[in-house]
Amino acid sequence: MMTEPAGVIDVAGRAGVSIGTVSNVLNHPERVAPATRDRVLQAIAELGFVRNEAARQLRAGRSRTVGLVVLDVGNPFFTDLAAGVEKTADQHGLSVVLCNSGDDAEREEHHLSLLQEQRAFGILITPVARKTPAVDVIRRRGTPVVLVDHASSTRQCSVSVNDQVGGEFAVAHLITQGHKRIAFVGGPLSIKQVSERLAGARQALRAAGLRPGALTVMETPALNVAAGRQTGDVLADLPDRSRPTAVFCANDLLALGVLQTMTRRGLRVPGDLAIVGYDDIDFASAAAVPLTSVRQPSAQLGQAAMELLIDEAQASQSHQHRQVVFEPELVVRESTVLG
Repeated sequence: MMTEPAGVIDVAGRAGVSIGTVSNVLNHPERVAPATRDRVLQAIAELGFVRNEAARQLRAGRSRTVGLVVLDVGNPFFTDLAAGVEKTADQHGLSVVLCNSGDDAEREEHHLSLLQEQRAFGILITPVARKTPAVDVIRRRGTPVVLVDHASSTRQCSVSVNDQVGGEFAVAHLITQGHKRIAFVGGPLSIKQVSERLAGARQALRAAGLRPGALTVMETPALNVAAGRQTGDVLADLPDRSRPTAVFCANDLLALGVLQTMTRRGLRVPGDLAIVGYDDIDFASAAAVPLTSVRQPSAQLGQAAMELLIDEAQASQSHQHRQVVFEPELVVRESTVLG
C-alpha cells in the first residue's frame, strides 16, 4: 500500500521546530544553529523527505530547466551540440530538456508551448523556418531565447557558423582537385543553413571562373542518410559522360548515404565520384572511405549559446545581445583525394 510522501510539516513535527526553520535549513542553512540544523537533517533522513523543487521554482516564477529545441536528434551534430549545452548548464545548476522538432514547424511550436507552461529558465532553439513568430511571443513574455546554429539580427542573441564560407571551402577544394561537374545535395532549401551552404558553393564557382551550370542542385526532402541513398541512386543511374564527378552534401548524413549507394552500385570514391560532407561528425572519419568534411565546432556552439542564455537571464537590463559567429574548417580525407 502506497503512503503519502513526507512533507515539510512532517519534518518540522519530527524535529520539533517551525516550518520556517525547516525552510531555512533547506535554503539558507547558514542561518540556523548547528544543533538545530542537525535535528532537521536527521528528521529529513528518517522520513525520507524529498523537497518539491518544481513547486519552489514555480513560486519563484521560473524553473531551473533549459529547453533545447533541435531539428533532428538523430543527427550526431546536434548530439555534440547538446553535450556542450549540458556541460555549461551543469556548471550553473541548470538541467536541460532536449526537444526534437523533426524539422516540423507544428511540432516545434508544440515544444515551445510546453516549455512556456513549465516556466523554462530559457530556450535554445535551432528553428525550422527563418522566421518563428512563437519565439517572438516567448521573448516578449520575458523568457530568454538564443538561436543556435542560426544567425540573427542585433535584436536577439545567436550562435552560428559562417555556412556560406563553409560551402565555399567545400566546392573550392573540389575545383582544385580538377572537378568541373559538381552536384550540391541538400534540402529542403528553405532551411537557412542549407541555402547558405549552397550560396557558398556558387561563390566558389564564380571565384574560379566556372559557369553556373557547372553546379547541379539536387534538393532532398530531408538531411538524413536515407535521402542521401536515394540521391546516390539518381546519380548512379546517370550516364558516365553526364554524371557529376563530385558532390558537396549539405551534411555528413547525406554524404554517408551517397557513399553507401556508390559502394553498393560498384562506383569508386573518389575515382568515379568525389564526396564532401558538412559537420565532420565522428562517423565521417570512420566511414569505409573517410569523408572530407567541413568541420563545425558543435560543442563550442552549445557552450557559447548556453553562456549567452545565462547572461541574458541573469543580467536582465544590462544584457547586450550578441551574435557569435564561428568559422568552419575544411578537413580533407580520402573521399576527395586520389591516393
